[in-house]
Amino acid sequence: MDANERLALAERVLARSRADATEVTIASDRTALTRFTHESIHQNVDIDNTTVRVRAIVDGRTGVASTNACDDDALDAVVARAHELAGFAPRPAIAPGVAGPAATTAPPGAFVDATAGASAAARAGVAARMFDHARRNDCWSAGYVTTATTGVTIATSRSGCLSFDGTSAGANVKMTAHDSTGFAERYSPDAATLDGDALGARAAAKAHASAAPVAVEPGDWTVILEPAAFGELLVFLSAHFSAQGYDEGSSFLTGRLGEAVMGTGVTIRDDYADPRNPAMPFDWEGSPKSRVTLIERGIARNVVTDRTYARKLDRPNTGHGLPSPNAQGPYPLNLVVDPGTASLDELIAGTKRGLLITRLWYVRIVDQRQTILTGMTRDGTFLIADGKIAHGVHNLRFNQSLVGALGDCALANELERTGGYSYSTVVPAVRFERFRFASTTDY
Repeated sequence: MDANERLALAERVLARSRADATEVTIASDRTALTRFTHESIHQNVDIDNTTVRVRAIVDGRTGVASTNACDDDALDAVVARAHELAGFAPRPAIAPGVAGPAATTAPPGAFVDATAGASAAARAGVAARMFDHARRNDCWSAGYVTTATTGVTIATSRSGCLSFDGTSAGANVKMTAHDSTGFAERYSPDAATLDGDALGARAAAKAHASAAPVAVEPGDWTVILEPAAFGELLVFLSAHFSAQGYDEGSSFLTGRLGEAVMGTGVTIRDDYADPRNPAMPFDWEGSPKSRVTLIERGIARNVVTDRTYARKLDRPNTGHGLPSPNAQGPYPLNLVVDPGTASLDELIAGTKRGLLITRLWYVRIVDQRQTILTGMTRDGTFLIADGKIAHGVHNLRFNQSLVGALGDCALANELERTGGYSYSTVVPAVRFERFRFASTTDY
């Protein structure tokens, strides 16, 4: 559906509601995924789905219901169900509401026609170029190529109406050699930027460079994390930047706004308009989204809010609401870490002895308030000796406070978009002067 079709559908739903206030969200998504292993495509997924979500407020209580059927009977039923469910809900301390009229502008480059029209053959072509590098380098490959189109319209009984259309594309490849692996990825709104040759060559080169890995002792190391590894850690700070975590005391920022909490070189923002990761300019409550500086040169400046927490904490509404009601509160979905001044090569050259880490996995929280995380290195871990990459090393498990590591770090000067199934960030490579590894492996 285009924006006009989504709005027409939303108006059909609003016309049926007799609630005190109603919010209708129409999400029309198409997601395609081409997955491969051992130089063979084994799965193609193509999902085209439209969801109608109704939030009805009746006597201060909220009911929510959704459907992906758009005929009259289905719309009658979903509106009635939302109204009925409101009768069973508790009344919150802060009365719920819906957004009124507002204006937003989609960031440049958010929608690319070629991505929206990308075919399975085009995705297979990207994968095929990766396969060539696997065969030439005596590796086998596994990964995916994906393209997606997202359209969202939010309309309310207070004449609120906002729409957004965006695209996204990505490719991810792991190369496995005899006793080592390598990894590469690329994410962009534009599928034409998915260069299978470059990705295949990078992943294969990492697999060969880390061959015959040796063990190193666990303990405190200087480490350089490439963007994929840094992004995997950074996403665990997202909840700390939520006004809910701040208010409840689970955030390391609680009571510390205005204080230095990281190194002076660290600035973290939530920016829906970053050109590498342009996103929806309003939140899931229909409020315009602000570009928010969260950490400025190491000093804690802000948390993000939604309608409820803006009122509760007497702060501006930054437009970071998730679909209401929800258990997470407001949430930053587009974290960006500002770059430093040195190149990745310069960070490596300036390291006497350390580890270069391509990627992390199975990252989990050990202590939420202290931001202590645990996880494993993966797909390209290297010893740095006298400013040069010496050889591959066995993977290690870490236990480290991320905020503690960010207290003494240097950031590279190039930003990359990185992500996974549930997040997308824009980060540089980073060097942490002290990063604790608890154990090593035999692979």
